Amino acid sequence: MQESYDAIVVGSGAGGGMAAWMLTRAGARVLMLEAGRDYDPNEAPMLSPSRDAPLRGVGTPDKDFGYYLAAVDGGWDIPGEPYTKAEGTDFLWWRNRMLGGRTNHWGRNSFRMGPYDFKPFSRDGLGVDWPVSYEEMAPWYDRTETVVGVYGDNPGLENHPDSGPGVLHDPPKPRAWELFLKSGGARVGMPVIPARRAVLTRQVDDRQPCYWASDCGRGCAIGAAFQMTTSLIPYARATGKLTVQTDAMVFEVMVDRTGKASGVRYIDRKTRAQREAKARVVILSASTGETARILLNTKVSGRSEGLANSSGQVGRNLMDTVGSNLSASFPALEGRPRYNEDGAMGLHVYVPFWQYQEQKAGKLNFARGYHIELYGGFGEPGMMSLDGYGPSLRRDAWRYYGTGIGFALRGEMIPNAQSWCEIDPVAKDKFGIPVLKFHFGQTDQERNMVQHFRQAVGDLVTAMGGRLHDAGPVDRSLAKGGEIIHEVGTARMGSDRRTSVTDSYGRCWDVDNLYLADGSVFASKAHKNPTLTIMALSMRTADHVATRLRQGEL
Repeated sequence: MQESYDAIVVGSGAGGGMAAWMLTRAGARVLMLEAGRDYDPNEAPMLSPSRDAPLRGVGTPDKDFGYYLAAVDGGWDIPGEPYTKAEGTDFLWWRNRMLGGRTNHWGRNSFRMGPYDFKPFSRDGLGVDWPVSYEEMAPWYDRTETVVGVYGDNPGLENHPDSGPGVLHDPPKPRAWELFLKSGGARVGMPVIPARRAVLTRQVDDRQPCYWASDCGRGCAIGAAFQMTTSLIPYARATGKLTVQTDAMVFEVMVDRTGKASGVRYIDRKTRAQREAKARVVILSASTGETARILLNTKVSGRSEGLANSSGQVGRNLMDTVGSNLSASFPALEGRPRYNEDGAMGLHVYVPFWQYQEQKAGKLNFARGYHIELYGGFGEPGMMSLDGYGPSLRRDAWRYYGTGIGFALRGEMIPNAQSWCEIDPVAKDKFGIPVLKFHFGQTDQERNMVQHFRQAVGDLVTAMGGRLHDAGPVDRSLAKGGEIIHEVGTARMGSDRRTSVTDSYGRCWDVDNLYLADGSVFASKAHKNPTLTIMALSMRTADHVATRLRQGEL
């Protein structure tokens, strides 16, 4: 590209979209480079019935979560774009190749990290502390939630911070099965409270409130379920300051003689031509894995360790959310009247972690928290053991509809030396770019957490007269690395350049005008879903970059 920009933003998802919007609002000329194709959310099949889709819309190898999922050219396996795994590693790397990235189909669960989550080492001596505190991040969470639109309430619970006055939208009411769970939770001391999700219940700008009739994962043409392609990217384009280049596979950061970033090199995915783009500042928001890959593939003066890696921490500290699932059936829900209880097509309520004090007192054999996501409603009784045929089978199926409830563990993984990524010395993708090789392992911390979750849910189900279905051994029920699609931490921020890649603003210690604004900078992986925090951090980073641009420092 002949034109030079104030900033290049690599990636268009949660971090990239937020950074581009903030910078263009501040008057900067921004080039956004997206590895995938363009995407128009106005064409989202919001109300198309599954019966009209191939195989009635079920998942296939190239559509992991079903035919209608708003994921274009993406998934855990992309033809021609492999990744490798070390022996004994079973890691799944989800990549999206579309404008807006994962924000087009994410679950929209938006829980704030709390004071304990930003300073975990100070609390239990494991992992590291973040170089920022919750108190520093609180106003950025407020600003992010206001822009995004998040429903929920302020219950005032330990390490689950409240939002500022008027920030949250009203949450949808609990459905019948959720009220049933709430009453059971009260018996065993387990809180069941309104969830927080990035779904509008009142209008924001030209984005309409949800009308509770379609699956958020299909994309949302009315902008109720938050995604970058219906909000911040169009807003940034409206400033006249944003140029978007799709099908641009960035593989390297260019560095000038002074050691500063001068731009990036990328492959045009359609023509396979190599191109360059230049700017005063480069922001990598390509996702945890891709950002690490770009840094490790950038060989400054032939040095093998890659760019911004004097600490040796690029690629290290790979984490994902700890996941496991249970299901149960409840005779008390049998035969209840049928009615539409689809609701928000996602969480109305959830179980936040409730035993921080027991954990602090050493009564638990794992150090970090988890939350439980709840799923139910009038689904088919696939989890039931139906027997027989004819009228008796039909009566049983009718009776069991709506009696099943699912419980999904989402927990914190503590970084460990077994979990990291590097450049494979041999394998390359179809563009000739060296690929990532993953190493991943989990510890007794994660296994003990799953065991606690099983016991807690078992106590709840028993108290409610239900039947817990067998989930098999703990190790088999523990989600694989990457399976929850919350991978973070490969270029963590810190207060010491010897042990971290960036400072608290995502600025690389080794390259003054190179910033990271995605999950790669996470110093820990709280049990809270990461997207809200990625956006809040990116907003803070972009504000910092805009100030430096305005003052002529970049």
